[in-house]
Amino acid sequence: MKDVRVRFAPSPTGPLHMGGVRTALYNWLFARAHGGTFILRVEDTDQGRFVDGAEAYIEEALSWCGLTPDEGVQAGGDCGPYRQSERTALYQDAVQALLDRGLAYEAFDTPDELNELRKAAEPDVWQYDATTRGGLRNRLALGADEVAQLKADGVPFVVRFKTPESDEAVVFEDAIRGEVSFQTAVLDDKVLMKADGLPTYHLANVVDDHHMRISHVIRGEEWLPSAPLHVLLYRAFDWDHPVFAHLPLILKPTGNGKLSKRDGDAGGFPVFPTNWTDPKSGDTWPGYREQGYAPEAFVNMLLMLGWNPGDERELFTADEAAKEFSLDRVVRSGARFNPDKAKWFQEQHLRGADPETHLAALQQLAANKGLGWDKAACTQVLDMMLERVAFLQDIVDTAWLHAAPAAFNAKLVKKKWKDQTSGYLDDLASELEALDDFSSEAVETRFKAFLEANELGFGQVLLPFRIALTGEGGGPSMFDFAAFLGQDATLRRLQDGMAAVEEMRRHD
Repeated sequence: MKDVRVRFAPSPTGPLHMGGVRTALYNWLFARAHGGTFILRVEDTDQGRFVDGAEAYIEEALSWCGLTPDEGVQAGGDCGPYRQSERTALYQDAVQALLDRGLAYEAFDTPDELNELRKAAEPDVWQYDATTRGGLRNRLALGADEVAQLKADGVPFVVRFKTPESDEAVVFEDAIRGEVSFQTAVLDDKVLMKADGLPTYHLANVVDDHHMRISHVIRGEEWLPSAPLHVLLYRAFDWDHPVFAHLPLILKPTGNGKLSKRDGDAGGFPVFPTNWTDPKSGDTWPGYREQGYAPEAFVNMLLMLGWNPGDERELFTADEAAKEFSLDRVVRSGARFNPDKAKWFQEQHLRGADPETHLAALQQLAANKGLGWDKAACTQVLDMMLERVAFLQDIVDTAWLHAAPAAFNAKLVKKKWKDQTSGYLDDLASELEALDDFSSEAVETRFKAFLEANELGFGQVLLPFRIALTGEGGGPSMFDFAAFLGQDATLRRLQDGMAAVEEMRRHD
């Protein structure tokens, strides 16, 4: 395989959707798998749809995901500039070369004129092609003097590609989909250069991919209809075209269709990697980062939306995925997004990481909440809670970890709290009060000795002990939790909890 050079080429027309991040990820992985180069190119020639802050958002989102470009606007490189708006001279030269070869032509038709033709053709679809261009206002249909006069009068014009007049097959090999074939009869004469002198996507992509020596174009399925024109353009320039690979769509959780922001709004899950605030409306849409997802979990989730390693494994670090990634393991059909599965990936990565890596983040979350947890306290909390939460935020949001319960599970109280329960807990409190060492091990030893001495079962005392201290019926080891609270706080919660539960029972 020749030197691998791939590119991710977003347009700064809004936030980067998770489907775009997956495209960037697959390009990045393919480059890493082959010792190649990953390029970030900004396609900003559609000035009418440009959104302030979108380019910076794209760069920040990729950085959060760990998808660092080898070449790009910020990284630099010998194929720059990497913004298309700064490469206009290159596109103008390319257009002129096509005009000189008779493979493109100027067209002076106005948007209103073309819209009228489309309306007149309804319900059929009208297009600007080899069968219609002879009757329209373009260099192929007008005389040379008339064209010269239109230009002298400053009449705006676009440059269109001249598709072949005879119907022929455009065939190319897609690394994911196999052989792909289109007939030129279904193609129209696409605009290559707009009236403002800026290129369209079609021209700019082909020219840039050639000059940046792109070996593989890995992009979404939605761009597949553009591929035959791109192949024709490569042939027109006498350039070899790169290997194409069109990724499957990411589908909405239920029903048909591509995953959209609207699906996220309706389902209560993000579709953007990080928070996005619309610069015009001020509306903010949630991102995975701000919802507490680890970038490793988010990237792992995207990896598995369209690729598999050929076995049952689902958990990968980026480096592990890069060693195994190949385009022949990318599926052809759409990949359905599952928000519950996204949360599962988060849980696995949270628990699989070294707890030491979470300490600083948990301390910051605790400080934001006004909790006085130092490093030692955070270490204890992580030991207790890491296997029970999906997000670190869930820990600080667990109220009974830092405050006595204000409510108690009424169903559990009714089922498990007997007339003699408070007496057992009073006796247990006396045992715990006598401890000089209030470590988890010491509390557990005294607790078990108490049960044995009084011929009591765990269920008779441990669950009521938990209810009194937390108000709930589940959670971490109560011995660990008691040690975390400390002796005074444990005894105080125990007495207050018993009193509150007995009050509930009197009013039941």
